[in-house]
This record gives sequence, C-alpha cells and structure tokens, in this order.
Amino acid sequence: MNNFDPYTILGVSQNTNSDEVKRAYRKLAQRLHPDVNPNSRGAANQFQEITHAYEILSDSLRRHHFEEELSQKRNPDDLFYSLNVTLSKRSIITLEESQVIYMLAEIFPPPQLQQDTTTQQSRINLTLVLDHSNSMNGRRMDKVKVAAHQIIDNLANDDYISVVSFNDRANVIIPATLAQDKQSLKAQVSMMQASGGTEIYQGLSKGVAENEKFMNAKMVNHVILLTDGHTFGDQDRCIDLAVQCASKGVGISAMGLGNDWNDEFLDEIASKTGGSSIYISSADAVVRFLNNHVRNLANVFAERMKLSIATNPDVQLELAFKLSPHPQPLEIDDEYIYLGSLQTSRPISVLMQYQLPAKMDLGFRNIVRIVASGDILQNTIPEYQTISDLTIEVTNEQHLEEPPAAILDALSKLTLYRLQERAQQALEEGNIAEATKRLENLATRLLEMGEDDLARQTRQEAQRVAQTMTFSDKGKKTIKYQTRYLLAPGTSIIDEIE
Repeated sequence: MNNFDPYTILGVSQNTNSDEVKRAYRKLAQRLHPDVNPNSRGAANQFQEITHAYEILSDSLRRHHFEEELSQKRNPDDLFYSLNVTLSKRSIITLEESQVIYMLAEIFPPPQLQQDTTTQQSRINLTLVLDHSNSMNGRRMDKVKVAAHQIIDNLANDDYISVVSFNDRANVIIPATLAQDKQSLKAQVSMMQASGGTEIYQGLSKGVAENEKFMNAKMVNHVILLTDGHTFGDQDRCIDLAVQCASKGVGISAMGLGNDWNDEFLDEIASKTGGSSIYISSADAVVRFLNNHVRNLANVFAERMKLSIATNPDVQLELAFKLSPHPQPLEIDDEYIYLGSLQTSRPISVLMQYQLPAKMDLGFRNIVRIVASGDILQNTIPEYQTISDLTIEVTNEQHLEEPPAAILDALSKLTLYRLQERAQQALEEGNIAEATKRLENLATRLLEMGEDDLARQTRQEAQRVAQTMTFSDKGKKTIKYQTRYLLAPGTSIIDEIE
C-alpha cells in the first residue's frame, strides 16, 4: 500500500456521500479527460488517478476496506511536506489577445525539522561516474581522487557506494557495496590513470547499472557524472538513459570541469532526472563541489520529487525554472517535471510561465491542477502527494495589483539569464550586432545590481564577440552559470563558481 488518498485526489472530505463523490469526479473529468484535454500529458496521468479514486469511493465495500487499511498503516509520527502556489495576479482583465501569468510553486519540508537537531541523515546509494580520459591527466585527476576519498570517508557504513571510470571504455572501479571498508575502497580509487578519449554513455550506463543494484524507495539513489570533455556519437543514448533513470527514481547530476564540455548536453541529462548541472572552473574547486553535493544528498527529507502539471485545455505551460535549492531549467515536455531532492532545511521553488487564452469569459475559472509527489524517506509509507488546484478571476475592471515580491525578484533575475541565452542564439544565427547588444545590456543590468566582476566579464565577452564573432568557451560558461546562480535565494556567485 502507498499513500494514495482518494479523498485528497477528488477534493472531498471523508464524510462525503456518493452523490458528492460523483459530482466531484465529473467536474474534474470535464477538465482532465484525454478527449477534452488531449495535449496535456499531465492531464492524462491525473485523469487515471481521479478515475481510480472514484472507483474506490463510489463502491461502499472498497471504500470501507480502504479506510480500514489506511487506519492500520498510518503512523502518527509521520511527517509530510506541503505545497504552496502563488500567482503573479489573482485577477486579470479580459483581453482580445492571449496573455501571460506567472506562478511560483514552493514545496516546503515540515517546520518541525528546523528545530529537530536529532534528525537522522538520509541513507545514500551513490555512484560516481568519473572521466579519466587523457585531458584529465595531472592535477585534475589528482583532485578527483582526493574528492572521491573524502566522499568515501564521509559516507555512513550503511550507505552504498560504487565508482565507475570511463574514457572511450568504462571500468567498474568499485562495484556497488556498503561503504564500510573505507581504506580498501579508497585504494581502488587511487589506481585510476588518465588515458584515452571520451564516451560518456559507456561510463553512465555502467554507473546506472551499479546504482540500480541497491535502488530503494527509502534511499537517495543518485549518480554523479564528472567530465571535462565532449562525448562523441552517443548523446542521444545518454539522454534516453536519463529518461529511463527518471522513471525508475535514479537522479543524475552532471558536473563539467574546465571549459571544453557541452553545457547544453549536460543540462539536458540533469534536467531529465531532477538533478543539477554544475560548472566547475578549476581543478582546485573539484573537491569542494563534489563534497558539497554529497552533503546535500545526506540532508534529504523527501526524494524523487516531481510535479504533474494539468493545464486546462486552453491554457499552455510555456516555461518552468527551478530556483531553489539549485537553479536549473526544467523539462516541460515529459509526463512529469522532475525536481530531485527536497532537503530538510530548504524548500524546492519553481517559477512557471503560463499563456492564457484571449477573450476569456468573466468570472472565476480554473487554470491548472498541480500534483506534487515524492518519497518521504523516514515515513512508514514513503510515497506521498499533495495537490493544488488554481483558479483566477477574469474581470472587466483593471485592478492595481502588485505581483508578490518573490515573483518579481525571480523574474528580474530570470531576465538576465534569458539575455545571455538570446545573445548566444543571436550569435548562432549570425547576428553579431544583436548578440553584442544583448551582452552589453546584460553587463549594464549586472552593474546596476552590484555584480561588478560579472559585469566586467560580460562586457569583455561583448567586445570579443564584436571583434571575433565568437564566444570564448570560458566566457560563455561563466556568464551562463553565474547568471543562473543569481536565481538562487541567498547564493553567492563566487562561492558557486570559483
């Protein structure tokens, strides 16, 4: 049994009679049925859930058995996360053309965890997939070994560790095992030597296979990929593997070291699974980055968090961007938006952009139904979900309504990130003047924010683009990832990048 709650899914109370259950189901089915809403994969998933909930609650015997089983399985000490959704406007004026509205979805760990210093760390099933191609030779390889040694030392004895190294082939350095004989495990890592080319799929596929050996809903199942180069001919296979990992509950975080790696490719791998993609500018920063990432994995309340987004048939989700805990563009074309881990100390926050239709009827109307689900590691029954069904008022009267400060702040910083994206797009299209202009605008905005160093680097890159018609590899990644890190509340860019 899981925490499937038909009452929550249909939005009715436990003392609801059968007629009210039927009305609730029909109201949701009018929005979520595939015949009515064929373009929303989230709606299709949610329709299956409301149908299952209706089948239980409309049958008195099944309803009785469900309630009896639930009372036996429920643990009064279980804790749960909460979902809070804020709209940029609570009412909008009807227009002759389509219009955009923003939404901030925040998933909070229970407040008790903030005061509970005895909270147990989450168990980790960790796989390191480490590039040992020729370009890793020397200081880079040395720092990776040091980081792996420290990670092994810091793992609990009941955590699982596996290590795979790859170049144009892959070797399982440490088969998945409990992190108990730490000296022996570190000795095996020390034997890695740099050689060969780079084929990421070779390492990633073997790493995933090792992680799956002990995959468990009560653990954090995670693969960390670290590479400093481009892969050749296997990108599509890597993306397909990431999709499979997401469906099984294995997260992948991708770390690019130096400047010669494909940032769009690593972004996509990470986004498919709810992991994060990270730019590590120097070998000296490898140890800190890897250790910080693993420490975050040990500080998890709920894992495999995801959103099911069911827009109304005439509403379109155009963009989703995770702001916290690690800023990351999110995939919106899959069945779910994968978010990764919910830490005990920080919420997950996601900014979404929706397009509303023209000429909407006056009155209150539904926009989107959001289901947040994941595995709460400490609970008797890990699986849990919570639902928010959003409505907005459509009116003929203009209201002077200031958007919430959190949304305004996120949008202003997201604009900076989009400026660098559009500069790169203009350059790819051969529009040098437009790319230069966007970079200069970005530099001015950064200077106004007090980000002097980043503004200087951006202006230098604008001059380079104007003169050479190309970005530098370092400049492109620095501007992209530093403007991305600006989106994280309270995050220092220097701490993240340098």
